[in-house]
Amino acid sequence: MNPFEMVVAIVAIASIASVIRAKYGVVRRGRGEELIQRGPDPEAERLRAEVKALKDRVAVLERLATDGSNALEREFEKLRDRD
Repeated sequence: MNPFEMVVAIVAIASIASVIRAKYGVVRRGRGEELIQRGPDPEAERLRAEVKALKDRVAVLERLATDGSNALEREFEKLRDRD
């Protein structure tokens, strides 16, 4: 094996190793490597629930804005009872 082939082989091995580490979530920090767990993020789930609640409220407000006055009063009462 000539030196050029050896350099290409080393670069290829290093590239493949870094792709495999990235795929499995291994991150280098300091002297060692640690595995990052990929799973549901509680903060993201909380934000999704909050966005869903806000979308529901906006839908109610849009319906209130387009309905007649009697329907408006009924919806306000429903909202007061729910909160």
